[in-house]
Amino acid sequence: MTLVPVTYKGGIYQHDIVIDLIEDLGGYVVQKHVLAQEVVLQCFVPRDDIELIREISRPIFGEVTDSPLVGTEIAIVSMSLEIHHLPHPSCDIAEYVRRIGAKSNMVSLARGPGKRITGLNDEERDVINEHDIAVYLMGNFETCIEHKMPILLRGIEVPVVVCGGPDKETLIRIVDPPVEGYVGGVGRFMRRTKEADQLDKLDEIIAEITRVLEKKREDVSKDPLSVSPARLMNLIRERVPAILEVTSPTPLTVQMAGLRVKLPYDTFAPELRRMEIEDGIALGDIAEVLPSRMRDYILVKVLPFSETNTVI
Repeated sequence: MTLVPVTYKGGIYQHDIVIDLIEDLGGYVVQKHVLAQEVVLQCFVPRDDIELIREISRPIFGEVTDSPLVGTEIAIVSMSLEIHHLPHPSCDIAEYVRRIGAKSNMVSLARGPGKRITGLNDEERDVINEHDIAVYLMGNFETCIEHKMPILLRGIEVPVVVCGGPDKETLIRIVDPPVEGYVGGVGRFMRRTKEADQLDKLDEIIAEITRVLEKKREDVSKDPLSVSPARLMNLIRERVPAILEVTSPTPLTVQMAGLRVKLPYDTFAPELRRMEIEDGIALGDIAEVLPSRMRDYILVKVLPFSETNTVI
């Protein structure tokens, strides 16, 4: 059974029917947002059952749309916190990917601006590597990007999409080592992206991120994970009651190959490792439970079948 990411939007009235249907079909609700009288469900559902879910949703005025970024965590990497780097391009892109289902985190570099001092420290590198993909937001100048990218990519293990002022062909030529995705015509600008051409550019960024993530999904599918991160999320909710008391909007953040658990590592990591998944198999047998460099969170990396000989 192949699960695909979708988003359900509809009125709050009788939306439990849709949740029950998704769970009965073997799918998972990753996030649920209630906004006044509207509910938004970000889900993984069986590919063959999408039309059935749409059919059940129509009488209660619900809409089901494809959301390729659901179940991913994206690092939006800005060169600094200075006003000419951060506010508009970074925030607009981070908000746009959230609307399509991704969980985005802003990462501003301590030594990002300027060719002379540019660099990436160990903490910044580790935080970026905890995500599924990184989107680097560069400036407008070709020579600056060409000089800085080899330094800013050093030690980065996740796929990278580079956005910059020069056109895409120029970025492909000057970025060395090569990265997985490029979007030109997006440099520093002091305005909100509200015009039609600016929104088209955001759609172009989403399309490039989606393309890179689909390739990563294909690579993961060649060696399946020992357990689905979405299923693991539900198990943690059931068996670790403390997660229900976390006030963060996403106490459990689903990634393509794991989870970010927003509980203190020293207190809850041993409990997570001992947690039984099925038939005497503990989480520690099929996943790495690691300290996150982001606050005091826990990072769960699910191991592939080739390492565990187990698929649950």
